[in-house]
Amino acid sequence: MSFSLILISVVFTLGYTAIVLEHNIKIDKTASAILTAIICWTLYIMFSHSLVSVADLPHWFLEEQYVEKTDAQLISSWVGEHELLGALGEIASILFFLLGAMTIVEFVDAHGGFAIITDRIQASNMVTLLWIIGLIAFFLSAALDNLTTTIVMISLIRKLIKEHEERLFFAGIIVVAANAGGAWSPIGDVTTTMLWIGGQITTGAIIKGLLAPSLICLIIPLLYLSWRLKGRIIHAPDQAVGSDHTNITSGHRNIFFLVGIGGLLFVPVFKSVTHLPPFMGMLLSMSVLWIISEILAQTSPTKPDPALRITRILRQIDTPSVLFFLGILLAVGALEAVGLLDMLAHGLDQSVGNIDAIVFLIGLLSSVIDNVPLVAASMGMYDMATYPTNAHIWEFLAFAAGTGGSCLIIGSAAGVAAMGMEKINFFWYLKNISPLALLGYVSGAISYLFLF
Repeated sequence: MSFSLILISVVFTLGYTAIVLEHNIKIDKTASAILTAIICWTLYIMFSHSLVSVADLPHWFLEEQYVEKTDAQLISSWVGEHELLGALGEIASILFFLLGAMTIVEFVDAHGGFAIITDRIQASNMVTLLWIIGLIAFFLSAALDNLTTTIVMISLIRKLIKEHEERLFFAGIIVVAANAGGAWSPIGDVTTTMLWIGGQITTGAIIKGLLAPSLICLIIPLLYLSWRLKGRIIHAPDQAVGSDHTNITSGHRNIFFLVGIGGLLFVPVFKSVTHLPPFMGMLLSMSVLWIISEILAQTSPTKPDPALRITRILRQIDTPSVLFFLGILLAVGALEAVGLLDMLAHGLDQSVGNIDAIVFLIGLLSSVIDNVPLVAASMGMYDMATYPTNAHIWEFLAFAAGTGGSCLIIGSAAGVAAMGMEKINFFWYLKNISPLALLGYVSGAISYLFLF
């Protein structure tokens, strides 16, 4: 490995460590993530002449360069104008998706829409509520996706549980459940969707093959927490959020809930029909909700509260969490661009050999490195001539990449969202949830390989 690749790896490792030790070093993880990303890309473009050859650049790019440039200028232009902006485009689609989903959820929440659900959940026993929340998140994630489900469910538990320390266990289970639920659905997780679009898996086969292992991945952690938290009673909030807004009619509340949740459920349908990226469907749903809210505000007999307008809701969005997504995904994008992830994937292939063991390790690695480039590298390594549609490797890869990220709080989009929304400490999750997530992951993997 060249000096430049080693240097980029060291910077990423140091940045990742700073994110993990956020509370110890008292530097916000968002700042560390963004700084790490910028340094990694800066090093890449500085050493690009030794990492990229003009002969490797695509012909269409060279034909676009109307101005005479040196080889160094061509390479710098490729890295800065195409690789960086290409990676940023993919990341932006995730950020806009997140922005739209958070806006919809915050708007429904502000109008007391989730009371429709919370009023029907009467459990005061912590274990019973854990099972209810976990199973709802599991099946909801298959219909939505793990990121949206996490945002919705954490907003939901805030209406049910007063104490932050108690909510942390629920947030951890929501991350595990959302990732497990997304693995067996072609629209539940980005990596499963990649395999579905690529033709490696089909809808019926992935549901049949992974539903039971994914459910086991959730049930095992729930069984342990049922024993650990047996007899504990939850503390409900003194009053439901939104109850102080007396000018919100039940009719308007119900409309916003149905339009908001219906809009979230519409996103995968929109994607399947139009083949546009999911963020387009999410922004469409947000805009429809926005317009309906404006129309209802104009026709309402009472003066609407300005604090409940979407323009105000947008100001309340957790911007640091969105920027953290930008930083960590951009940093991982640098590793992908310089080829470190491809090297890692091929290194596993050569050193391990056994395909099941490789996929299992890829799942564990996805808790440290974003699972999207890992799966993309795997799809490039193993061709469909050798492993046709619905081959064992593709189903197991969907399970591993989808659920392995739960082992660390920053190992999945769901975990990062939960970390930002509930201010979950990395080491708290590592101590209390990571062993359970790992046990669930191993149990699900074993059940897939040997039982189903």
